[in-house]
Amino acid sequence: MPPSCDELLRFHPIFRRYLWGGRRLAEMLGKPLPPGDDYAESWEIVDHGSDQSVVRAGALTGVTLGELVRRHGEALLGRHAPQAQFPLLLKLLDCNRTLSVQVHPNDRQAAQLDPPDLGKTETWVVLAAEPGSLIYAGLQPGVTRDDLAAALQRGACEELLHQFEPRVGDCVFIPAGTVHALGAGLVIAELQQASDTTFRLFDWNRVDAEGRPRPLHVEQSLAAIDSARGPVASQIPQPPAPGGERLVSCDKFELDRLTLDGPMSVGGDQRCHILAVVAGEALASRDPVGRPLAVGDTALLPAAAGPVTLSPQQPGTVVLRGALP
Repeated sequence: MPPSCDELLRFHPIFRRYLWGGRRLAEMLGKPLPPGDDYAESWEIVDHGSDQSVVRAGALTGVTLGELVRRHGEALLGRHAPQAQFPLLLKLLDCNRTLSVQVHPNDRQAAQLDPPDLGKTETWVVLAAEPGSLIYAGLQPGVTRDDLAAALQRGACEELLHQFEPRVGDCVFIPAGTVHALGAGLVIAELQQASDTTFRLFDWNRVDAEGRPRPLHVEQSLAAIDSARGPVASQIPQPPAPGGERLVSCDKFELDRLTLDGPMSVGGDQRCHILAVVAGEALASRDPVGRPLAVGDTALLPAAAGPVTLSPQQPGTVVLRGALP
């Protein structure tokens, strides 16, 4: 058995700086941010072109996730091998300011881009929410593409968007084609297809220091919108197994929330599993780092590693578990 498949994989994060970022990736999630107050995203597990997670401990220190897919695809992915790339992407977001209104293409539409990409279906789990923070998800009932195009001409896109004030722990499922935006004051864990294709529909009429607006992709956005995706509410968790609840189940991925009241076994089902601690601490067997996964820590469990045991180190430890269906 290749040594890469005997242990939990931990990666170096990749940080992204955007105008809507802040410092909470460090302050709340323990990320080693350099100086600056605009750190918006921490890409935790990614294999997308030049954006590559790099193993930071264990037998394969320094190896990229893309290399693992190519060299050890069956051991890594189990029954989902082979894959051209690791098909999922996990990131953490600090929404210090409201993000632009966006829409993502589906697989068919993204395959026609130059260069081709995957579509982008995604889901959010709210880790923190300041009072008054909003999520924009889907269109108001009865809104058509023509209605939306007319509102954009008036600079009044917001009035046609469904919006609500989320609570910590809410999960929002955003299939490709859904108009959406994250509001200021949120910290989010996002599981998505391994795509970086975003069409910016509306940017709240903002301009930069020189008075210039950011580029928009209105034509591409209107073509990608699924107008049937009306108001989107938080997911209603379902109980898949003792100690856990199913947040999302779709053809791209599934996402569970595990509450650890005692040791829990994860894996051993011929699939790889993404793990992210969102409350407390969990000590994982076969972890080369040798210390608990704390809030903000993430890991990838290869299929061939078999099951690992997650042992809570604090009461109320909560772990998100993502996997291919």
